[in-house]
Amino acid sequence: MKSINLSPYINALLMLTVFTLGVWAQSSGFIEQFIYYWDEIVYLSGHHIKLTLISGSIAVMIGIPVGVILSRPSCRKIADIVMQIFNVGTTVPTLAVLALSMSFLGIGDKPAVFALAFASVLPILRNTYTGLLSVPAHLKEAATGIGLTPWQQLMKVELPNAMYVIMAGVRTAIAINIGTVPLAFQIGGTGLGELIFAGIDLYDTPMMLAGAIPTAVLALIADILLGMLTYFVVSKGVNPNRK
Repeated sequence: MKSINLSPYINALLMLTVFTLGVWAQSSGFIEQFIYYWDEIVYLSGHHIKLTLISGSIAVMIGIPVGVILSRPSCRKIADIVMQIFNVGTTVPTLAVLALSMSFLGIGDKPAVFALAFASVLPILRNTYTGLLSVPAHLKEAATGIGLTPWQQLMKVELPNAMYVIMAGVRTAIAINIGTVPLAFQIGGTGLGELIFAGIDLYDTPMMLAGAIPTAVLALIADILLGMLTYFVVSKGVNPNRK
């Protein structure tokens, strides 16, 4: 049976939906109300990005080295235990983690950075560990056969072959991070959560969307940028997107 290409119909439906939403936003005055909060959106987006970059960098600096250490044969026995420790950041509700961090770091950006980093480190750690373990054994044997030291084998063979999986973990962690930053408003952190929660309290839909829409856009932009970085960082032989 001949397959039907639905892509043109899906694209047309998407364009029609966007056009309809644009007409509704213009006619209802939503665009004017949204623009009213533009200065706040720009200011709070800057702080939102700052919290994401700081906490995300901390998560990367913890997750990748710990994942590398756990992937070594001498440490694999304790890998599950360490994973469960970091898994607390995802199993415990984020607000609880924020509250616990606030109890010993006070109110503001510091406890927010700690909680965000702790909540987003697991995908990086797990993907680093899994990616390194999935490197084919014959590549390791070949590296040993040509006289590479364990450190050289890690840097020249294992990490390059595991980089695609590692970057997938980083992309997941950053997406979680950006979506969680608004909750930092509850403990005094600065970000787009200020508009979201103020809009909810005041039952002001444009104010709430002025925080929610930029948050979603930031997550999409971050994922696109990390996807581009993955494309260029991961070698052609490993990256399935480079043929």
